[in-house]
Amino acid sequence: MKKIFLFPYLFLLFASISCHKEIPSEKGGIDIISNIYFGASKGLNQLQSFHLSKLNYSGDSIVELVPDFTFPEINKQTYFIKDSLYFPLETENNTPLFSEISKKQKPNLIWNKKGGAIFSKEEIPNYRNRRNLSDTVLFKKKYKRFEIKSPWNYTRFYVYPTDTILPYSLYKHVEKDYHGRLERIDSYNKETDIFVTLQLIPRKNWDDSAKEIFDFNHFVKNRKSE
Repeated sequence: MKKIFLFPYLFLLFASISCHKEIPSEKGGIDIISNIYFGASKGLNQLQSFHLSKLNYSGDSIVELVPDFTFPEINKQTYFIKDSLYFPLETENNTPLFSEISKKQKPNLIWNKKGGAIFSKEEIPNYRNRRNLSDTVLFKKKYKRFEIKSPWNYTRFYVYPTDTILPYSLYKHVEKDYHGRLERIDSYNKETDIFVTLQLIPRKNWDDSAKEIFDFNHFVKNRKSE
């Protein structure tokens, strides 16, 4: 009798663990965009939009394009990122080869990178005092929400439930707690009357310049293995 009752229990336990298994996305891109609204209490007409980063990834290799704020169609910096290291790339005269970058350049820790996508191991301030909100739908996607308040500002966080993980996340600890992807942060400062949104937008395709880099490296790798 004990075995009969134990089997369903083990099955449910295994199913529960399987439901939270993370599946790495193999290929794609991530856009990080911020909108800043000045005088937000009077309306959302005074807007400045910034394309902070264009991340393109293949497996655990990332090519990051950092757009120029004045001319977003121009990339002011390109980085190669792998694991916890990053390397600035010079792409004007030649296409960089991943296998040679670490030999020619001194590695830099991603935690020290200042431009483009910011990598951080820190937790959200006052995270323990967050308050869960009801789910909502934005752009035809359902999100879990929570907010953190203080006397001078409030911030709301939007998590898209999914088992598919990306090689970059805004706050990894949030994604583990809510079993999803943190895709949006809205913050309002009462003192400055400024409302800021930060969006992480996943996409399936690479940017053209990143595609050229990945295709070249894939070609060289295959040629060496023949």
